[in-house]
This record gives sequence, structure tokens and C-alpha cells, in this order.
Amino acid sequence: MTHSSSSAQKPAAERVPHIIRLLYDLYPGATCSLHFQTPLQLLIATILSAQCTDDRVNLVTPALFAKYPDAATLANAPLEDLEAMIRSTGFYHNKAKNILGMARMIADTFHGEVPQSMDELLRLPGVARKTANVVQGNAFGIVTGIVVDTHVTRLANRLGLTQHDDAVKIEKDLIRLFDKQDWLPLSHMFIYHGRAICKAQKPACGSCALQAYCPTGSSEV
Repeated sequence: MTHSSSSAQKPAAERVPHIIRLLYDLYPGATCSLHFQTPLQLLIATILSAQCTDDRVNLVTPALFAKYPDAATLANAPLEDLEAMIRSTGFYHNKAKNILGMARMIADTFHGEVPQSMDELLRLPGVARKTANVVQGNAFGIVTGIVVDTHVTRLANRLGLTQHDDAVKIEKDLIRLFDKQDWLPLSHMFIYHGRAICKAQKPACGSCALQAYCPTGSSEV
């Protein structure tokens, strides 16, 4: 049964102010779930988080960061050692290759420092817009876009804020709907809500504070 309240059927632009207010109420102080102390650590953790939970990444990274504390040491890491250390995050062959290539480019091209601009971040192996947005926003406090991961994709579609599956198109839709000051916390709050309530397999619509503004929410769940 689809939720049919008049609020839920209003255009997205009219529902967004209510949605963002409720999210701030639900998840005050929501932050990045990946553990890091430096921009490089966040970059590595974000690459590892693809198709993997943040909790799993946070179990793997302490030993990795301790052994390879900067771009120079990481750039010289044996590929097999890197693969062994990150194996449990899945897709470890590709992730290790990208992390190694990324570290080498940072060491050689960017003087050992993670670049801050979107264009330069996107030059790094293994870095697309999602990863670049995560690093810019959480490591440098630079907000040029919205992080779109699987949780954000799912919630944006269920809440009728986009009709796209492509992350870049979803990001453009969300950027049009939300104030820039909300872009960084929005992704964190969507991720929190996706984990706690709006789960992929069985969303807890009956417990959802956003239900009145959700055109797809079921009042029977």
C-alpha cells in the first residue's frame, strides 16, 4: 500500500524543507562513519568502502595506516602485501591496484599531499565523484557537491527526489533541491537513516519519521 497523504504527494521542492528539518532532528551531529586522521587516510578508507560496510573498513584500516603512514611509503608497498591487508573488504585486487596507483600519483605529482580540487582528485586512480566529494567535504571542509552512495541513491528515489539511478544525475537533482549548507550533512543523515530505517530489503516505514513526506512509503510495514 502506497502512502497517499497530501503532504507525500506534493512536489519534491515543497517537501524538502520538511524532510531536511526532520533529518536534523533525527540525526544531530551526523558525521562520516569512516575513521581517519589525515586526508590520505580518508581517501584510502573511501576507496575501500566500495561494496563494503564502513564497519568492515574501520577494522582493516588501523593496521594499514600504521604500516603505510604516508603516500611515499604506500607508493612503495608490495602489491601482494596490500592485497593481503585489505582482502576482507572485497574486490581487493582492483582496490589494491587503485590505492597503489593513487599513492604513486600523490607522491610524484602532488608532492605527497592529497589534492583539494575536484579536477585534481578525479585524476587519481580509483577516485570518482563520490570519493572526491567525501574527501573534499570531510577532510578539507570544501563542499562542491553531494556524496551519492547506495543509501543516498535508495532514499532519494524512495522519497521521490530523483528518478535516476545514475549517481551523477542523482547528485544534480539533490543539488537543485537542497541548500548548499545542507549538502554535506544531508549525505551523512541519509546514510544513517538508510542503515537504521529505510533499509534496502525491508524498510521500516511504520517507524519512519519521514513517512508523511514519502510518496512510496507503505503504512502497512
